[in-house]
Amino acid sequence: MKLHLPRRRFLGAAGCVAVAAPRWPAFADAPSQIIVGLAQEPTVFHPLLPHIEVDDGVHMNLFSPLWSIDAKGAFVPDLAENVPDQNNGGLSAGGLTWRVKLRGNAFWHDGRPVTAADVVFTFQTLLDPSFPAYSRKGFEFIEHVEQTGPLELTWRMRKPYAPFHAILASAMIVPAHLLKGVSDTTAFTSKPVGSGPFIWDERVPSDHIRLRANPHWHLGRAGVDYAIIRYIPDVTVMFTQFETGEIDYLGMPGIPPNRYRQALTLPGRQVFRAPQPFVESIAINLARPQFHDIVVRQAIYTAIDKLGILETLFENIESDTESFLPSQSSYYNPDLPKQTFDPQAAAESLDRAGWRRRLGGVRARDGVKLEFVNATTSGNALRQQVQEVIQQNLADIGIIMRIENRPAAVMWGGYWSQSRFDTALVSVDFMTGSDPDASSYFTSDASPARGGAGQNVFQLADSRIDSLFLKANASFDHETRLSYYRTIQSLVRADLPFLPLYQQSNVEGVRTGLTGFESNVNVRSNLWNLARWRWTSSAQ
Repeated sequence: MKLHLPRRRFLGAAGCVAVAAPRWPAFADAPSQIIVGLAQEPTVFHPLLPHIEVDDGVHMNLFSPLWSIDAKGAFVPDLAENVPDQNNGGLSAGGLTWRVKLRGNAFWHDGRPVTAADVVFTFQTLLDPSFPAYSRKGFEFIEHVEQTGPLELTWRMRKPYAPFHAILASAMIVPAHLLKGVSDTTAFTSKPVGSGPFIWDERVPSDHIRLRANPHWHLGRAGVDYAIIRYIPDVTVMFTQFETGEIDYLGMPGIPPNRYRQALTLPGRQVFRAPQPFVESIAINLARPQFHDIVVRQAIYTAIDKLGILETLFENIESDTESFLPSQSSYYNPDLPKQTFDPQAAAESLDRAGWRRRLGGVRARDGVKLEFVNATTSGNALRQQVQEVIQQNLADIGIIMRIENRPAAVMWGGYWSQSRFDTALVSVDFMTGSDPDASSYFTSDASPARGGAGQNVFQLADSRIDSLFLKANASFDHETRLSYYRTIQSLVRADLPFLPLYQQSNVEGVRTGLTGFESNVNVRSNLWNLARWRWTSSAQ
């Protein structure tokens, strides 16, 4: 049903209201639309190139994967007729050979059919070392891929790799007929052509992107005629526009904690806590001598008033956690030991381990002082408040933490990736897509500072964890993997390469009468099912 929403006006350049008639095709009724507000601007429109979360929100509506993942963590066929597994014959018993058949009613926005050749081209693009891919994770294990029919392809893996299902759920398929042999993709990215629920309509840089419903989408037409994604860099302005009805959905990074209570009282608005896969923590560089002793890491964690921080600074919006996995994951271990704020116990444990207060009150042992730097992105006022609370907590037990924040380009460059930090206040999504595979962060061979390839900036080296990841990623049985991952979480919690503070939540909101919004921790943008959002008759 197309609804006439008289208060909803279309946007022109620089955020102004357009006075000229919209350039729409004819509709039986006035076209329906949803206006989305985001504080970061989508700028990358080739889904295989490096991009950030807000770009994902656009990609998921312009392009299609073989299958997607829903809010419950289930894989849902998209371009593929079904999700291959060892029961339906799509995955060989050993997990090495995959066979995928595409549905026959999917078309690119220019009218060309989607075929197996497009999927093979997408895979080959990601396998090409000269292509600056967003990620090749999992694809490096493909030994051979081939088209075995107009709508069928097979590939063989060098080793069984269970996380590949989750990786493919976020791998958007691109059109071979527009990109094959093309080195300059500027024309494509200025007007991208996908096979998803919306078609590219207009972009005004630094202002908005307008998408229109694809009438031939293979999964059924979207619930509205237009989706407008507005770029509103000031989160206070974005909140005001949500309050006044200028935007219908307030998305990333969400409503600030200091506006949460107010948001709950806004008439005609619904507010949701949208769990994210990101875990905010204090990352520890285990190569530093002051952190070699597990007693020190445990004492630091025990001395932090974690629940006080969550209550005072975050209005209890964020969720306390002890794991690197979000609590919504089916692999999450709920039985990990809980942190208890007990500075006296922390001090006593350090005394017993020989870390005594010296001149100036700073603890030391064997010439090593318990003092270190903590860094994060400069200009983040809320994070700095967290740092200051922790700094005081640690000073109370004789540990000195100096705050030395850095610009983002410096912080997340070699300083972070090459483990040049002492400790860092950081938010990390440890998973591989929606899969619990965190081997890139915790296995011994994944430390760049030690010549490895990965993201083990903690420089953790635990052979038990290495072995469990190998076994978990080679099995396609959920219960088997669950057992391995619960043990991995226990070992990581015991090692404390990072001190978990909380699992992030965005507080997002929609206008009352807009239905279909569903938070999904398995993806990086809650625009994942924008095609299913629609207005009820009460919104007229």
